[in-house]
Amino acid sequence: MTIPVFVLLGFAAWTLLTLFCSVGVYRWSHILTGRASIAEFKSDIPHGSDWYRRATRAHMNCIENLPVYGAIVLALQATGLGSELIDWLSVTMLTARIVQTSVHVGFTQTNAVVSVRFGFYSVQFVCMVMMGIMTAARAI
Repeated sequence: MTIPVFVLLGFAAWTLLTLFCSVGVYRWSHILTGRASIAEFKSDIPHGSDWYRRATRAHMNCIENLPVYGAIVLALQATGLGSELIDWLSVTMLTARIVQTSVHVGFTQTNAVVSVRFGFYSVQFVCMVMMGIMTAARAI
């Protein structure tokens, strides 16, 4: 298994872990203790604490970016492109994703915290763009 594929599995696992450990625990603890019914968690109505809303959004950030990285990995596999740089970009991207999610969920969102969070998102973006460009260049 290549490093980018392994990182893809790690990204999927992080997405599921984020869901389970934040949104899932919050919802099920409310449902099982009778503080909420299972039908109360409608997606079009904001509810819950600020932490819960941040956790929900952080999980959605993972969901939104996972297919983009997945498409890049698919293209890498199709072209047979692999290198130490690709491996490093993949690991860096996942590390930045984990830190971004952790900052999003773990801290009240001040200007400084959002700037840090955006910085880690930017690292992910640059890594994925670079991998995409390298893959496209290989395919040409």
